[in-house]
Amino acid sequence: MTTLELDATAIEGKWRRIQTRLRKELGEDVFTSWFGRVELDSCQGRTVQVSVPTKFLRNWLQSHYSDRLLACCVAELNEVERLEFRVRQPHDTARVERRAPERVAPAVAKADAPRALPSGGPTEEGGSNARDGRTGWDGFEGSPLESRFTFSSFVVGAANRLAHAAALQVTEAVADQPLRYNPLYLHAKVGLGKSHLLHAIAWEVKRRKPKAKVLYLTAERFMYSFAEALQSREAPAFKDKIRAIDILLIDDIEFLQGRTFQQEFCHTLNSLIDGGKQVVVAADCPPMQLESFDARMRSRLSGGLVAELGPLDFDLRYKVLKRRAAEKAEQDRGFVIPEPVIEFLSTQLTESGRELEGAITRVHAAYQLTAQPITVESAEQIIGDLVRSKEPRRVKIDDILRVVMKHFGVNRGDLLSSRRNRSIVRPRQIGMWLAKSLTARSLPEIGRRFGGRDHTTVLHAIRKIESLLADDPTLREEVEVLKRMLKE
Repeated sequence: MTTLELDATAIEGKWRRIQTRLRKELGEDVFTSWFGRVELDSCQGRTVQVSVPTKFLRNWLQSHYSDRLLACCVAELNEVERLEFRVRQPHDTARVERRAPERVAPAVAKADAPRALPSGGPTEEGGSNARDGRTGWDGFEGSPLESRFTFSSFVVGAANRLAHAAALQVTEAVADQPLRYNPLYLHAKVGLGKSHLLHAIAWEVKRRKPKAKVLYLTAERFMYSFAEALQSREAPAFKDKIRAIDILLIDDIEFLQGRTFQQEFCHTLNSLIDGGKQVVVAADCPPMQLESFDARMRSRLSGGLVAELGPLDFDLRYKVLKRRAAEKAEQDRGFVIPEPVIEFLSTQLTESGRELEGAITRVHAAYQLTAQPITVESAEQIIGDLVRSKEPRRVKIDDILRVVMKHFGVNRGDLLSSRRNRSIVRPRQIGMWLAKSLTARSLPEIGRRFGGRDHTTVLHAIRKIESLLADDPTLREEVEVLKRMLKE
């Protein structure tokens, strides 16, 4: 059977064997750090396409591991000659078992045409070079800072008031006073302002104390920099530089994967805090929910102030929209959004600050292109796809795992293990049933995410829960509670 004729299940099986080869060749630590979030998108003819969540990861794999990955693909799919990388979007659901050949996205970077990394390393999108645009010193370059993300542009409300106040206090302490909250740990879902506050702290410290050594890094940039130092045998110099700073700001800490990188960050964290230097960390969950981190690391991150930026309520959404509309009006004097339109947008758009800002950008663009006044009716058309895209909410298997773990009081290791205790088996089976009911994942994919089980095990679990649901009203009620939690 040729590669082109393989069905989705067969290709998924070969992809698992490719991953096993990589683990054996590179070691568990390297594999987890760089390949843990690589997904197989398609295998068409002589080309394999894989996707990763960020440009940073794509660039790193392209420059360091593309040949190794291609060789493993050739070993399992012997007609393959080319490997393509692409950066997937946050809500990308394209998978190998559902992708038609004509819908495959064009490659962003190809293994047979490697591209060198910039001398300063890859950066995240959206960075600005206003003022110096980056943090760092003495040849140590941090991640780029966005010039718009300042305290003056941050809109404060009930959901983020504590986090905002703590961030302000940190800037004052670094400049003039003894440190009070160290580390400061900010957590929120995507688009609620945690990165904005990190950037704002960096800008404000630089303003108050121009000679302060300020370093802002994404977790992936930290991994990249440390890996480069290891490869060039400059790890001691790297450690000395990063521990000589006045304030370290680390974003997206949940992406810090791999024992080596986590241990190095833990040593850095301890050294800075013990030395009276400020550390600020941002993540998408509280410290105790960083499942890949050891207990000591989670405890250390919890030892300062932990502040959540919660979902935006109506009043805060309204204030954000008013502020962003006013900013556009400063650039374009004829641009006005009437109050009823602001209220309409505040009611309809409930996900994040990014969604609100995007809506204002769209409305402004429509005004510029048509020169027509903005009305509720026109605004409804402009944001129609944003509203439709929220129904229904897309549930991820990671969401299901978290909810099941919390509800039944089991840990992730047990849930994904081969343990057969009833207290573990039933939550595991319910999780698989929820994954089949609420996601578009195939049985093999569900099995892989639930500890590497095959599709027959998943099918048995689904049938078992369906049978129990027919006769057990208590279980039906419990499952409905779980479904509501996942859809909120």
